[in-house]
Amino acid sequence: MRVEVDYDQCESNALCMGQAPEVFEVRDDDFLYLLTEEPSPELHEKVRQAERLCPKRAVTVHD
Repeated sequence: MRVEVDYDQCESNALCMGQAPEVFEVRDDDFLYLLTEEPSPELHEKVRQAERLCPKRAVTVHD
């Protein structure tokens, strides 16, 4: 699995971080950071859920 974030679309609303904090982080500067582009298998379902929850569709998962 590989994760991408379209930062032009991202509003840093932290829904993805709430679902998968091991992969996504909104910092004090109010910007989203991708902590890993290739999450471990045990995080795959959380990341897929984060993709589904993103209101701007800024998170994309590639298998």
